[in-house]
Parts: sequence; structure tokens; C-alpha cells
Amino acid sequence: MDSEVLLDAAVVTRCRRRVHLEHDPAMREVELPPPDPAIEQRIADAAAHRVEIARRLAEATAAGPGWVTVPREWTAAERVRATTEALAAGAPFVWGALLPADPATGRRGGSELLVRTTTGYLPVIVVRHRITDRGTGARTTAMTDLDPGNAGTDEERKVRAQPRDQLRLAHIRRLLQAVGYAEPVRAIGGVIGLDADVVVWHDLDAPTWPGGRSALTEYDARFADRLAIAEAAAARREPLAAPSRVLECRHCPWWSTCATELARTRDVSLVVRGEDAMELRRVGVSTVDRLAALDPAEEAPVQWTGTTHTDAVALARAWLADLTMVRKVDEVSVPRADVEVDIDMESFGDAGAYLWGCLLSGRDIGIEPGYHAFATWEPLPTPDEARSFAEFWAWLTEVRSRAAAAGLGFRAYCYNALAENRWLFGSVERFAGMEGMPTRSGVREFVDSDEWVDLFRSVTDQFLCSHGKGLKVIAPVAGFRWRDPEAGGEASMRWYRDAVGMDGEPPDLPQRDRLLRYNEDDVRATRVLREWMSGPAMRDIPFMGDL
Repeated sequence: MDSEVLLDAAVVTRCRRRVHLEHDPAMREVELPPPDPAIEQRIADAAAHRVEIARRLAEATAAGPGWVTVPREWTAAERVRATTEALAAGAPFVWGALLPADPATGRRGGSELLVRTTTGYLPVIVVRHRITDRGTGARTTAMTDLDPGNAGTDEERKVRAQPRDQLRLAHIRRLLQAVGYAEPVRAIGGVIGLDADVVVWHDLDAPTWPGGRSALTEYDARFADRLAIAEAAAARREPLAAPSRVLECRHCPWWSTCATELARTRDVSLVVRGEDAMELRRVGVSTVDRLAALDPAEEAPVQWTGTTHTDAVALARAWLADLTMVRKVDEVSVPRADVEVDIDMESFGDAGAYLWGCLLSGRDIGIEPGYHAFATWEPLPTPDEARSFAEFWAWLTEVRSRAAAAGLGFRAYCYNALAENRWLFGSVERFAGMEGMPTRSGVREFVDSDEWVDLFRSVTDQFLCSHGKGLKVIAPVAGFRWRDPEAGGEASMRWYRDAVGMDGEPPDLPQRDRLLRYNEDDVRATRVLREWMSGPAMRDIPFMGDL
């Protein structure tokens, strides 16, 4: 029987409850918040990226003869008709393809590009994120070579984990199979990413997923699950997906709807996430109250994956007492030094890091204390990023050298080193050999040393945080406030676009000042947090054993 529900590829990486809400007739009148401007901008950037890739491919020798474009501004019916006509005619390349919906399986969707082989068609999608890292092993061709038969093992690139890309390719393959145009032998699909330098070819039948599953096997299971959820919602049957707090909630338009329900039921996912929350519900511990009532000294009712039994119970008790933080240790400690530098990096998606901000404090070493910023205001990506990074590294190296020469201890601090480390190593790799650029080994020596301190790790190891561990949550407990009421990562993306004139407007110089103030506040926040953690105020934070 045909499904009355049609789903695109996005559902397989989407929260199950969101799929229910999007298809529940009772939710049609719910007023959702306006679209997040940052998300809308990312969508616009992705569209512009696709246009540029289409231009380059259409002009290339490999994509010249037989190139068919299906305009995106056409109606869906017009696009489907043009796509099927191009496939029937055996067009070598079909850009902007929209395939016929398949009511028999509940699928709909299209592909940026369909490439003809001798026996069928393969999908190639265009995405605006990085799809490779430095390494070896990816199967690639040049960006303008759309023949997977020419793919070889890349000695400079390894595949970056982007499950959504492979799952989308699997979705398109199933649609191609439904209309009889899929390559019958090879379940292969290509991806062109942000760098637009190669096509990465994925074997969708390869056992590269956990448990030896393939991308197609994983996709089929996920799609069947989401289709069942959507069909039950559309038919007003018993919901197959209950609300549960997950990472996706932060940017979901349905969050206020779910948040109200979770607060009403005091759902256990308000304090523990993911698989732990699911397992707790299975054994009857569905609320924060029931979790808080457990004895932390007794055997855990579930096999914990994201925390420990003792911490989970204490976290639930902290949530009930409306405590943002409780101590896990009797005495809180933070590594300190004679000379200290707080560091915070600002990046623009995957395009690069445009600002390294540093706050120098402590003993006098002949370098002006206070805030120092190293920035490029050329729109990313730009080679000028190498200059600003090299200046930052030279300044940091000078601070370290002078402290060592004076016999003084030195430490640098950040909040969540994953972000800073990504761009520390990413910068030296992308700009290797350029003037002032350090070696990878030099960066590695610093990152692995005791001089580089991740305050996020210090907080994680010594506190339970019932409302999250982000700096914007924790620093206010230490008494710090950002000067800009809109301070946050998403807002800074909008400011950056204006600051560099990314959308064709003249650069907005006041927005540059705003970004610098925001970055300066971030590094001042880590210093305030560190000093607070080192001071007597710690005794005012309840100890988890006393809850």
C-alpha cells in the first residue's frame, strides 16, 4: 500500500520526535519561532556554493558535452518532468535533478548532480562543509572528473566522518532504483565539499559503519523507523517517538513545544542525555525525581555510557535544588603560573579562523599586559589568515620565551581546547611553508605540554553542571557578564558577515569592534572563571555528597 507520507533524506539524521511533530495534524496550528538568521544564512551560503560548483563543472571538459540543467526556480512538477526526460534521453550529466516521488516507499528528493555510467546513474551531491582531512585512504578524483572509474586512493586525504552525506547518497540511490535508472552494479556516490578540490567517492555497500553495517543498511533501518513515526503521526495513532532532550534541541524550531512537555513531566533527559535517558526510561526511571531518589551507593539500574551512577544521581538532585553547579571534589584546583595568557579563537564555519584573541596577565615580562587581537578582515577563506595566525603564534612564542628567560612559570588557557586545537593544527597544515608559520611538531609540543590548560576539562572533572557546561552558563556563576546582550556563537557569525562585507555591502567597521569586544569578553571570562575556581568562593558551592 502506498504511503500518504513522503520524506526527504534529512529525516534519517533528524530527531525522531521532530519527525512526529512535523507530521502530526494537531501541530499544524502551533506557532513556531521565526527561522534562525544564522541558519538561514548558512542555507543561502550553501546555495551560492552550489551555483559556483555548477558553473565550474559546466565549463569543465569532463562536464561539457551533454550537460543538462534543471532550474531550481521551476515548480516541482516541472523539475521532475525535466529530470525524467533527461534521464530517458541518456543525458551524461543532469544538474539540479528532482526525482519522482515514490509513494510505495514514502521517499522524495533529488540530487545536485546525476552522472551517467554505461549502465545507469550515480548521484553526486554538493555540500558546504569539509569532507576530507589530511591523511590517506580517501577514494577521490579531481573535482571536474566525474568518472568514479578514475578514482584512486588519495595519498594526501582521508575521509572526514560526515554520516549525513553517505545517508543522503543512499536515499538518492533508492529513488533512482524506484524509477529504474540506478547504476545496477555499483552502489557508489560522490561528494564535492567546501574546498571544491576533489570528488570523494563512497562505496555505499562497504561495511564501514559500526558493527560492520554499510551506509545502505544503516539508511534503510533509519528511514523505515522515521517513516513509521511519520505515518503514525499523520494517522493520529499512538506516537512512536516521545520528546527527549538531545543536542539537536538547541537549534530545533520545535524546542519550546518539547521543553514545555519535558518540564511538565520532569523528564529524566533534562539531566542525562541520549542512550542513558532511553535506558533509564526502560527500567522505569523516567523522571528527574526518580533518578534523584536512587541511592548512589547501590548498584546502577542501567549500564551508563555518558556519566556514572553517582554523578547522575547527584546531578538530578542538583537540578531539583536549582543549583547550576555542585562540586565533585572537596578541594577545587586549577593549574596557575606567574605569567598567564587566556586564548580564544573565532572561526567562520569551516572557512577558517579569522581572529585569535589573547589576554596577558601576571608578572611583568616587558610585554604590555591586557588584550591583544590578531585578526584578518579579508573575507574567509583568504591567504591573509596565514598572516594573522603567524602574528599570533609569534606573539605567543615571545611571551613564552620571555617568561622562561626570567625563570617564571607560564600557562595558556582556553575553554574547550577541541576548537582551538582544530585551528592550531589546521592552520599549520593549510599554510605550511608560508612566512612565520610554525611547524606541526612545534604546535604539538605546545598543545601536549602542561602549559596548555583546557578550563572546560577542569570544570568537567571537578563540577556537575545541571544546566550545561558552556562558558556562557558557567562564567556568570563566577560573577562574569558579557557586555553585549546578544553575545553568542550564532550571533557572531552574523556580525562577521557584516564586518567583512561578505554579502556585497561595504565592510561594517563597528561590527569589527563588536567582534573584538565579544572576543575580549570571552578571554576575560576564562580568567575570571579561573580566579574564581582558585579562590575561597569555592566553599560556597555545594559538595555533591551533601545533597
